[in-house]
Amino acid sequence: MSSTKQKLSFASDYMEGAHPEILRRLLETNMEQTAGYGLDAYSESARKKIRAACQADDAEIFFLIGGTQANAVVIDALLRSYQGVIAAETGHISVHEAGAIEFGGHKVLTLAHQAGKITAAQIESALTAYREDANREHMVMPGMVYLSQPTEYGALYSLAELEAISAVCRAGGIPLYLDGARLAYALACPANDVTLADIARLADVFYIGGTKCGALFGEAVVFPKRNTVPHFFSIVKQHGALLAKSRIAGLQFDTLFTSHLYEKGGETALLAADRIRSALREKDYSLAYDAPTNQIFLVLDEAQKARLSKQVEMGFWENLADGKTVMRIATSWATQDEDVDRLIALL
Repeated sequence: MSSTKQKLSFASDYMEGAHPEILRRLLETNMEQTAGYGLDAYSESARKKIRAACQADDAEIFFLIGGTQANAVVIDALLRSYQGVIAAETGHISVHEAGAIEFGGHKVLTLAHQAGKITAAQIESALTAYREDANREHMVMPGMVYLSQPTEYGALYSLAELEAISAVCRAGGIPLYLDGARLAYALACPANDVTLADIARLADVFYIGGTKCGALFGEAVVFPKRNTVPHFFSIVKQHGALLAKSRIAGLQFDTLFTSHLYEKGGETALLAADRIRSALREKDYSLAYDAPTNQIFLVLDEAQKARLSKQVEMGFWENLADGKTVMRIATSWATQDEDVDRLIALL
């Protein structure tokens, strides 16, 4: 039980296994024999449910294992050899994927950020700068745009911001890709005004995160328009990313998109995060960023960090010039009320 834990863990949102309903369905279907490579009935059922949620009847959906894999495969599939991907300098592909995109032969073209977000004006300026540079044939061409919702800093793109970015991308003839590793926590946030249907309308490809949102593993890559990337199935295979037992991923998403389980998991995380944020403010802790989702970034001096770290696992974020440290607390679909109570008491 949670109450027997010697040390609280709020280090990330993928520390637990999977939602009990997923485990139940995996167990009850375990001995079934099904087709492989996503051609099974469970995967097709999940696709139908995701298409309905996205209001995209023709969407193509592929189940991959994890976020870095999804990013590497999608970006490589969309770009020509001489192209790069525009992203915030703090974007996951820019910082925390060990150069996976560059390993695939494509440069990440970074832009300055605000809480992890970039703007339509920045993207337009980058495209214009390339077009107007007399030496552009010697340079990496911007070939697509990468965003994440929420961002690495827990911030949200508004519908107006996404519409503006989508318009710039379409005017410039480049695809827009949205990383949804923590999408459940964006969709459940009261500050959010972007739906799955909006994302499907505005992005050329995106993925619905499972690993951090209640699944054992898995991300659902969604192309709202059919044949956006011809033979994407074969490209997945080339990258060693095609699951033979893909029904295990498909079944998980079929479960997450039954009875709104995906959104409910996000709500659990947001309620816990809001309680913790309120307690931090009441106890005069400083927050580095005003993030509204499931990630909380608090500024600690050395004494605070040493005291809390003895009893709470947090994620390191960055060292500040004044000697203080930004540490991250992340809630998840599985966060327990009693753990939140214990953390607040420790604060």
